[in-house]
Amino acid sequence: MEQTLLSFGHGFSARALSDLLLPQGWRIIGTTRSEDKAARLLQDGVEPRIWPGADLRPALDAATHLLISAAPDENGDPVLAELRDEIAARAGQFAWVGYLSTTGVYGDHAGGWVDETTSLTPATKRGLARMQAEADWAAIPELPLHIFRLAGIYGPGRGPFAKVRDGSARRIIKQGQVFSRTHVADIAQVLAASIARPNPGGIYNVCDDDPAPPEDVIGYAAELLGLPLPPAEDFETADMTPMARSFYAESKKVSNDRIKNELGVRLIYPDYRSCLKALLAQEDTA
Repeated sequence: MEQTLLSFGHGFSARALSDLLLPQGWRIIGTTRSEDKAARLLQDGVEPRIWPGADLRPALDAATHLLISAAPDENGDPVLAELRDEIAARAGQFAWVGYLSTTGVYGDHAGGWVDETTSLTPATKRGLARMQAEADWAAIPELPLHIFRLAGIYGPGRGPFAKVRDGSARRIIKQGQVFSRTHVADIAQVLAASIARPNPGGIYNVCDDDPAPPEDVIGYAAELLGLPLPPAEDFETADMTPMARSFYAESKKVSNDRIKNELGVRLIYPDYRSCLKALLAQEDTA
């Protein structure tokens, strides 16, 4: 049977995985919400489906692998809301199912370490929704589910350089605050490694080796650009949107030992310094 990945919400991370699988002869079907994005997927070699809208049962019939990137909304996981019964009926057909979650499910640990065995105590609505979605996917019998808890994602076109250049970057200082991050290329290689070595029920943190205060990342970006250090602002008094402020509700260091020990992953970008250098170099050669 042809190796066929059906990718729900075929966005930034899924496209990076496609770049690895397509040269190996995979067929990839990706859902998107707009005609413009569908046209871009087609150019990339992905078969687009406008969804919600399209009948995805033929794609499900063809799929050997599923990837779910679509975020939950006020009604829960959108894929399960529409297609749970169809997916459950085909559970034994799939060789691998991957759900992209978030390290936000761990909640706040005051800068302490968490790993995949840590209890889930999300502190935000987004984290709570992801925790529920994980549980809902795991409740489908015989589904070969793998959960990937992603740290903050950056990659080409997603980095701090634009804000540093235009003067809008700020170094928000909150004592003890640390975040974990991951480059999209490392997400892709973790997913590919898991597909090659399925372990149904497996849960994996996907992040680099260097949890760091956000102000350090902004400061290093400015240093690479040869620009002045953006101003420091105290978190308590900084003018921030509720969404931006919510990201500071949690502080933790996320362990990535499992992706190395079980999947044999060697990170391409093990820390924010190597990542930012690479992103800047890619800009220079674009």
